[in-house]
Amino acid sequence: MVLIMMVVSHWAVAAAAADFGWVRQLAAQTNTTALLVFGDSSVDPGNNNYLSTAFKSNFPPYGKDFFDGKPTGRFSNGRLPTDFIAEIMGFTRSVPAFLDPNLNPQQLLHGVSFASAASGYDDLTANLTKVLPFEKQLEYLRHYKNHLRGLVGYGGEEAIVANAIFIVSAGTNDFIQNYFLQPERAKQFTVPAYVDFLILRATSYIKEMHRLGATKIAVVGIPPIGCMPITKTLVGATQCDNSYNQAAISFNSKLIFQLEFLKKQLGIRTSYIDVYGVLMEAMNNPSKYGFTETTKGCVGSGVIEIGESCIGAMTCKDPTRYVFWDAVHPTQKMYSIIAYKAISKVAKDLFDHAQANNNIIM
Repeated sequence: MVLIMMVVSHWAVAAAAADFGWVRQLAAQTNTTALLVFGDSSVDPGNNNYLSTAFKSNFPPYGKDFFDGKPTGRFSNGRLPTDFIAEIMGFTRSVPAFLDPNLNPQQLLHGVSFASAASGYDDLTANLTKVLPFEKQLEYLRHYKNHLRGLVGYGGEEAIVANAIFIVSAGTNDFIQNYFLQPERAKQFTVPAYVDFLILRATSYIKEMHRLGATKIAVVGIPPIGCMPITKTLVGATQCDNSYNQAAISFNSKLIFQLEFLKKQLGIRTSYIDVYGVLMEAMNNPSKYGFTETTKGCVGSGVIEIGESCIGAMTCKDPTRYVFWDAVHPTQKMYSIIAYKAISKVAKDLFDHAQANNNIIM
């Protein structure tokens, strides 16, 4: 029965990906080379496996519905949004972790993820959990370029990076693990001031990506963190917590404005990915997507388990009916919905359509 569910799930994902053949064609016509990913657990395929941190997921029941049914370090039962996006664009079925010692040259050419679970725009967020802060992720981008130079020659690495799509997904941990949980930042900043601080940090990282060669950058907004099962448990609520969600809404609105500003200031292409809206739609209209459980995760009680606390926990029978896998992270199915919702906008915003039209063979 489990095998049948996995086959059906993978078939549904493949069928959905097939609907985006035009994106793959557009990526080829615009010479899009790779996917380079930065951020937190929403896009970390396993970099934390190689760090001395407790924030890992390279053990069951994580990875239950991944290709070989084995945990990879992804905080879900299967693939992440960036995996689906990479597949749609024709690069790979899963984006590898840059710190994976088994990474091969061919994988490097199509892109990697530098993301680290539990990280954030605020360095303190990463330092609290001993994971990779953004500065370190950008340092690894420099190492990545050096590796590329050895593969494609001097100058070739610059072309690959210039034609790559950069995806940034962070900010959640800055609030749920840092501001609302630890005393330091809350003493220093009001919520609006902390939002401004995070926007300044994100801006500095985007500028550094541009300095290192990025020309196409998609940034994911913060999800409705007040609706995460673990948030509701921590604040003792049965409904979504408005204060958490308002912080996310404030950050997202300022991020949209800042991306437009950076687009003009730096002469780059930018795209905002609205994960907040997609998750809220799924939770408010679950039957539209085949969900029956939107308030708790599939693992254990579904309201507190994350990371090591998931070890040995029972899981629900059908994760495709659940929005959340653990008490924080979405299921593979929810992640696929996020990816498919995002890809059309990313393609519209980041691809040079005039170049694509010129490259079409008549």
